[in-house]
Amino acid sequence: MASTHSNLDSVQAGLKALKGAIPLIGLTGGIGSGKTAVSDMLGELGAGIIDTDLISHQITAPGGKAIPLIAKAFGADFIDAQGALIRPKMRTVVFENPGARKVLEQITHPLIQEETSKQAIELAKSGAPYLVFVVPLLIESGSWAKLIDYLVVVDCPEETQIQRVMQRNNMTRSDVENVLKAQTSRNARLAAANAVIENQGGLDELKSEVLKLHQQLLKI
Repeated sequence: MASTHSNLDSVQAGLKALKGAIPLIGLTGGIGSGKTAVSDMLGELGAGIIDTDLISHQITAPGGKAIPLIAKAFGADFIDAQGALIRPKMRTVVFENPGARKVLEQITHPLIQEETSKQAIELAKSGAPYLVFVVPLLIESGSWAKLIDYLVVVDCPEETQIQRVMQRNNMTRSDVENVLKAQTSRNARLAAANAVIENQGGLDELKSEVLKLHQQLLKI
């Protein structure tokens, strides 16, 4: 475990070295709130985007760094014929078994943090005006609060989240509600936010809000 701790220490050091050199923005929101839509728009405006959820999918895709470790810890039946993690099956296990969730996090979190640090350093060198870290469980993690300079929360009513995720991910209402229960409350996210993007209208309305946010972030 010593090498893992050493790796995590270097990852944290890499991100901390950026603090003060470039604005570090945290972007979060509940499942189905529209984090990706907002981060895509900020990216089009020139921001450096590091999406930890995307990284999570990359490391559990065919050939991903986490695949052999997951197969060893949980069994080959959690990996599909193409070599990717069977996410619905794993989701069911980790929601029912906190011990399994911890094992999965011990595998994936160091890999996600390593890639996050790598991308952040590269984007900082590229001349981006600020970096945006898209982190679904930013509030829950605790450690992110010390790294970021500013927290943006994407928000919408819970029923809107449920309907969006049911349609997008082909999940049952019960499954989506279980995900929501595992995340911090809407009120807790809003209380921690420096800025809130309301995403319950149309695309044009969202673009207008994101443009205003971008101008605000350029002043940090």
